[in-house]
Amino acid sequence: MKQKIVFFLLSTVFRFFSFLPIIPNTFIFESQSGGKYDDNPKAIYDYLKKQNNSSYQMFWSIRYRDRHIIEDKNIKVLYRFSIRWLYYMARAEFWVINARIPAWIPKRKETTYVQTWHGTPLKKLALDMDTIGMPGANLENYKQNFLKETLKWDYLIAPNQYSKDIFKSCFDFKKQFIDSGYPRNDVLYQKNNSEDIKKLKKKLNLPLDKKIILYAPTWRDDYYISKGQYRFKIPFDIEKVRELMGEDVVFVFRAHYLVAESLDEIGNQKDIYNFSVKEDISELYLVSDLLITDYSSVFFDYANLKKPMLFYAYDYEHYRDNLRGFYFDIENDSPGPFVTLEEDFYNYLEEFIQTGKFSDYGIRLDLFYTKYCSWEKGNASEQVMKQVLSNKQSFSK
Repeated sequence: MKQKIVFFLLSTVFRFFSFLPIIPNTFIFESQSGGKYDDNPKAIYDYLKKQNNSSYQMFWSIRYRDRHIIEDKNIKVLYRFSIRWLYYMARAEFWVINARIPAWIPKRKETTYVQTWHGTPLKKLALDMDTIGMPGANLENYKQNFLKETLKWDYLIAPNQYSKDIFKSCFDFKKQFIDSGYPRNDVLYQKNNSEDIKKLKKKLNLPLDKKIILYAPTWRDDYYISKGQYRFKIPFDIEKVRELMGEDVVFVFRAHYLVAESLDEIGNQKDIYNFSVKEDISELYLVSDLLITDYSSVFFDYANLKKPMLFYAYDYEHYRDNLRGFYFDIENDSPGPFVTLEEDFYNYLEEFIQTGKFSDYGIRLDLFYTKYCSWEKGNASEQVMKQVLSNKQSFSK
């Protein structure tokens, strides 16, 4: 009851500010409900910043408890749900966001909402979901709330035709698609060279002369501590992995943002690193030599680099049948070895450490790249903003 009163008051303040005119060329960027400074919104932010257009006024929406993730004092920060945040959200000409916004926030018709989303869909989403494992959630209410959100979107970015077709269904989206690829993947084409990769390794304090294995799993809807808080269990023996790695390999953890805090005990050591909080995952893609994942859609992005991937799906049947379900036949069409047994995981990991590849998956990876990465050219941010700005109206009086 108390929460409803707070949201009503915040909504009232927002509506009051909405009577004021739109501020032209004002952008608000937000990633993962204000918990991150990354992803497609940041790629678009960086692109606009390079344009050096003095008329642009750009803000980042950040939760106060996550304020430490933005270290650059020159970035204009709005603390989520503050009066200042409500003021600019109500008056901004553009919202550039990769997840949902609170249901109690209306969108005035003069604001252009660019929804970038945050991944190529592997697991069933929104209106396509058959079950929901999140605590305190009712499936029908969840779908209705999602539909109210998607009706606010003016643009939706599609990374490939596969995603576009699914987005039409799961979001019931009928407005303007931008068929550009994902802005966050621009860097994978712009900095995929030895000199830039060396700079990134130095920036991350990673060794220059060792293979780097990146482990980036997803979260589980039913691994929750409380509403909005989830945990993650490491599904392998770290010491066994360390034994296989020897002296020439390092291991990087990158947890999903919902479970990042559950890996706090993994501090950075000489051969194991935890980059689950503020590091840009695109940089981790570039410096790594192998991606290990499960059902995270990160492998669609990583495929742009045509590097080896290993899928360790230790709870596959449970995840497939009881949690989300899949759009994509990951078991048979994955662009790398797909294993469910821990022993098989160690065997493939050892094969990569010894040879640097998986001998039977080169052709499959090429086919996967052609189907899911063909829209990616390294200029998605430019394509997005050209389309949005070419259609914009001027609200200045």
